[in-house]
Amino acid sequence: MNMVSRITFAGVLLAGLALPVSAQVVVATGGVLRVLDRLTGAVTDYDLEPGQKQAQGRLTLRLDECRYPADSPLSDAFAHVTILDSGVIAPVFHGWMMASSPALSALDHPRYDVWVLRCDVPLQDSTNSTSGSGG
Repeated sequence: MNMVSRITFAGVLLAGLALPVSAQVVVATGGVLRVLDRLTGAVTDYDLEPGQKQAQGRLTLRLDECRYPADSPLSDAFAHVTILDSGVIAPVFHGWMMASSPALSALDHPRYDVWVLRCDVPLQDSTNSTSGSGG
C-alpha cells in the first residue's frame, strides 16, 4: 500500500471512530504508554505527564496530551505522542494514538512497538457516596 492510500485509509478509519460531536472529552493529567522491544521481548509501561520525555533504547517518547470521554473515563483513551529515534533527525512518530485501536495509528519501527494504554483519571471517592445516607 503506497503512502497516499495508507493516509487515505487511515483517514477513513479515523472518521468512522471519531467521537460524536456532542461528546465531551477531558484532558488528563497524564497517560500510560507501553513499549515492546521486539528483539528482547521486554514490555515496559511508562506513566508520563504531558510534555514529559522517557528514553527507551534508541527511542525518546514524549506524551504531548492524553484525553478520554467525560461520560466514560475508563472506556477509551487517545493520546498525542511524539517519538524520536536517536539515528533519525525528524520524529519517527508524531500524532494521535487510540488505546482501543493501537494498530490504527502506530509507530512504524523495526525494533519497537509503542501504544497508549490509558489516561490518568481522578480516583472516585466511594466514601462520599455512602455518607449522609440513612438517619
